[in-house]
Amino acid sequence: MKLTFIGATHEVTGSCFYLEALGKHILIDCGLEQGRDVYENQEIPEPAAGIDAVLLTHAHMDHAGRLPLLYAQGFRGSIHATGATSDLCDIMLRDSAHIQTFEAEWRNRKGQRKGENPYVPLYTMEDAYNTIRSFVPHSYNEKIKLFDGVFFRFIDVGHLLGSASIEVWITEEGVTKKIVFSGDIGNINQPLINDPQYIKEADYVVMESTYGDRNHGETPDYIGELTKIIQTTFDRGGNVVIPSFAVGRTQVLLYFIRKIKADRLVTGHGDFKVYVDSPLANEATQIFNENMIGYFDKEALELVNKGINPITFPGLKTSVTSEESKGINFDDDCKVIISASGMCDAGRIRHHLKHNLWKSESTILFVGYQSEGTLGHIILDGATEVKLFGELIQVNAEIRKLAGVSGHADRNGLLTWINHFDKKPERVFVVHGETNICDLFTETLKTEYGFDAVAPFSGEVYDLLKNECLVKGKATLVHSKDEKKKGISSVYERLVNAGKRLLVVIQHNEGGSNKDLAKFTDQINSLSDKWDR
Repeated sequence: MKLTFIGATHEVTGSCFYLEALGKHILIDCGLEQGRDVYENQEIPEPAAGIDAVLLTHAHMDHAGRLPLLYAQGFRGSIHATGATSDLCDIMLRDSAHIQTFEAEWRNRKGQRKGENPYVPLYTMEDAYNTIRSFVPHSYNEKIKLFDGVFFRFIDVGHLLGSASIEVWITEEGVTKKIVFSGDIGNINQPLINDPQYIKEADYVVMESTYGDRNHGETPDYIGELTKIIQTTFDRGGNVVIPSFAVGRTQVLLYFIRKIKADRLVTGHGDFKVYVDSPLANEATQIFNENMIGYFDKEALELVNKGINPITFPGLKTSVTSEESKGINFDDDCKVIISASGMCDAGRIRHHLKHNLWKSESTILFVGYQSEGTLGHIILDGATEVKLFGELIQVNAEIRKLAGVSGHADRNGLLTWINHFDKKPERVFVVHGETNICDLFTETLKTEYGFDAVAPFSGEVYDLLKNECLVKGKATLVHSKDEKKKGISSVYERLVNAGKRLLVVIQHNEGGSNKDLAKFTDQINSLSDKWDR
C-alpha cells in the first residue's frame, strides 16, 4: 500500500497522486501545470496503460487537464467523478484540446518560417472525446466499491459545482487504512454552492494549502463593492472588463449582477448590458442550470423554487462566434464584459484588454487568483505597459481586485477543515501551495496543532501500512517550461505507448485458457512478422 506524490507538490497546479495497492494502480487527479512552473514533476511510475482507475476531485484543468494525455499514452481504465464534474469535464476537456490544437497550428506557422521542428499538441480532440467516454458519474456521500478491498466516497468540498474531497478505504494484509484527499477546499459563504462538508476520520490526509499563509478577512460586501465599481466606471463612460474563470467564477459573478439588477442598485444607466464572451463559460452556465438539485445551496434553491433563475437576467448577452466577440468592442454603450481566461494568458480576454487597458475611463476587475508569471499577475502587480498581439499597450485603466472572491478556503478555513477530524491522522501531507506556503502551513500544523505533517516533493513515496517514507522527493528546478512540456510528440511515440499497452494487456490475460492465449500469441506474432524490419 504505497502513495507517491507526482504533482502539486510545493506548487499550486498540476495535481496528481498515485496509489498502489492490491495489485491495482490508481490516480487521484491528473492535472495540467499552469502559470509559472517551478519544480520538475517526476513521471508516474506505472505506464499509462497500467493505470486501472482515476478518482477526480473536480473539473478544473489543474486537476483534470492531463487526462486526455493519459488516454493518448494508453490509459483505458475508468474515471470516477461526481455527476456535475463529469458534465463539466465534457466541455472543459474538449476546450483544452481545442486550445492545444490551436496553439500547435500557431506555433507551426511561425516555426516553419524559421525551419524549426513541428510542434505537436499535448493531445487531440479525439483523445478528449475518448477520455470523456471513460467517465463514471456518482453522487455525493455514496460509498462505492472500486476493486476488491478498495472503496471510495465523494464528499462535497464547496469549491466548484461538483467538487469533492475523496475518502479512500484500502484493506491489505488484513489492515484497513483510510486516506482522505481534500481536493480544493472551498471558501465559506460562497453563493450558489454549499459550504465545505467536514470529515471525521482518516488515517492519512492529503490536503491543499493554497492560502495557507493568509486570511481573506471578513466576508466582504460583494454586492456593494461590485455595484460601486460598475457605477463609478459607467459614470465616467468606461467599461468594466472582468477576466474570469469560465467555470465557477463566471457563474458567481452572474449571481451577483442578477441581484444588482433586480434591486436596481446601479442608477442612471438603464438596464445595462452584461456580455459573457466565452463559449466555454456559456456552456458551463448551462450545466449549472441543469445541476441545481443536489449541488446548489439553500439560498440559491429558494430562488429556484420561486421560479427565479439565480444566474440569468435581462440585459445578459452571450457571444459564441469570433464575429460576435469582436462586435462587443464596437458597442459604444457602457457595459460589463466577462471573458476568459481568468489569468489573461489566453483566450478572448486578451482582445478586450487590448481595447480597454489604455482607456483611463475603463476598469479591469480581477476576481480570482493570479499565478506568478501570468499576464493577470503582471497587470495586478502594477505594470505600466504590457505586450498584446505584438503591440505595446499602455495600462491607463483603473486596476481593481474584488476582495475576498476566492473559491479556496483561507488559512482559517483550512485549519477549520483539518481540525474537524475527531482523532489526529497518522500523517498529514501538505500539497497544492507555493513552496514557502507549503512549508509555513506544515510548520503551523506541527508546532501549533500537534499534527505529524510533511510537505512532500515530487517523487516522494510513502508506505501507508508502516507510515514511513520509502523514497524522498526531489526539488529539481525547471529551467524551461517548453522543454518540460511533454505531449504525444510523434507518431512513433504513440506506437511506443501502444506497445506498452499491449504488454499490460498480456499481463491481464495471465491465467486465460490455453486456446485463447495461443490465438492471441499467433495474432501478435503475425503482426510482428509483418512489421519486423
